[in-house]
Order: sequence, then C-alpha cells, then structure tokens
Amino acid sequence: MKNVAIVFALLCLLITDGLTAQTKNSKSKLKWESFNTGMAHAKASHKKVLIDVYTDWCGWCKKMDANVYSDHDVTEYLTKNFVLIRMNAEGSESVHYQGQDYSPAQLAAAFGVNGYPSTLFLKEDSNPITVLPGYVDAPMFMHILAYIADNEYEKKQFGDYLKEKGVKQD
Repeated sequence: MKNVAIVFALLCLLITDGLTAQTKNSKSKLKWESFNTGMAHAKASHKKVLIDVYTDWCGWCKKMDANVYSDHDVTEYLTKNFVLIRMNAEGSESVHYQGQDYSPAQLAAAFGVNGYPSTLFLKEDSNPITVLPGYVDAPMFMHILAYIADNEYEKKQFGDYLKEKGVKQD
C-alpha cells in the first residue's frame, strides 16, 4: 500500500510538472496583429513581415504555437526583427494587399499556401520573399528567421547557408 501511495504521488508530481511546462510554453509573448494593421505597421517600421497562416482545426498549427512561437529565443528574435501577422485562412474579414481586397483564403492561395500551418515572409515593401509550409521545430526555425532577416536569401541557397553555419541537414 505504501508503494502504491509513493507511485501515485510521483505520478501526480510528473503530471503537475508537465502541465506547468505546457502552460509556460503556451504563453506566447508575441504581439500578433491583424493583416491590415500589421501591413500598415510594417510600412511605417520598415521591418520584414512574418505571416502565420493557420486554421482553427489544424493540430500542427497548435503545435507550432505551443512549441515554436512560445520558445524564448524565437519570441525575442521575432519581436526584434519582424512585424507579426496572424491570419486565419478560413476567416471572414477582408484583407487589403497591394491595392486589392481579398478574403484570407484568396490571399493565402495567391501566395501559394496549400496546407497549414504556413509561414509567409514579406519584404519591408510588402513583396513576397517565400512561403514556408508546415511545422518546423524551434532550432531550425531560428536558422530560417536569421536567413530571412539578414537577407541571406538574396545571396545563397538555404542549404548552403546551413552548411556555412555548421548545421547538419537530414
């Protein structure tokens, strides 16, 4: 009976620690803006734009929020270097881009989004850089962010960039 109580106490401790860690990870300190507000902010601040294209039903989108966008290093880097926009691809609001109005689904399709999550990167002048499809873990996401923020995409392929950084690729 004593062993059962000890095992139960340890199990409760592990569950509590796991829930605490999960809660800490899910509390992102990022300031997400709507598409229209974020684009105006980007124009004024001369920062590149990161657009998180998601849907409410997307499990990988939720994992990206919990494991990547809540990562301390990712949060700091994004806050310093990008204007952050979150766009629900199934949303009903009208988004204004380069003189035209779109639904979020229309704009996502125009950028080549065909799955969720997708991360769009735009230049300071709002022209597209690239679309990153799917979930990416925080360490690799940091490399991608630096590659974009430092304009390395204008000079070399991402694989070459990673080789220069000593990052092993699968």
